[in-house]
Amino acid sequence: MIDRARYDQYLAAFNAKDYDAVADFYVDPPRMEFFGIVIRSRQELKDFYAWLHSCVKESVTLRNFAASETCTACDAIVRIEALRDLTREELDAKGATGFFPIKAGEVQEIRQFIFYTVKDGKIEKVEAALPPQS
Repeated sequence: MIDRARYDQYLAAFNAKDYDAVADFYVDPPRMEFFGIVIRSRQELKDFYAWLHSCVKESVTLRNFAASETCTACDAIVRIEALRDLTREELDAKGATGFFPIKAGEVQEIRQFIFYTVKDGKIEKVEAALPPQS
């Protein structure tokens, strides 16, 4: 199970950009699919976040949290602050087709629902969704 205390450890590693520690929370190989991104190995996970965080400062703040033996679910605000321009073309080239372009200095705060399938206390699969836009 990934309870709130364990998830807080994961989130602290993520917010600190400690990609080895983040990857340790996952089964090997991980399965992540969100907004066009597909990650199927520990190295792909580390490479993707190293690239993304070279472009933006990202932090995650939880609004709601639920967990069971097989699932951890979060309602979170993901804050993105652009360190440099991130164009549609660059996002598409990385497979991040569901991400939004952003210019240096801009900030996006995006509510996301993040679902983690858990197996033997490790994250097996990650899925994310945005709520309907009003």
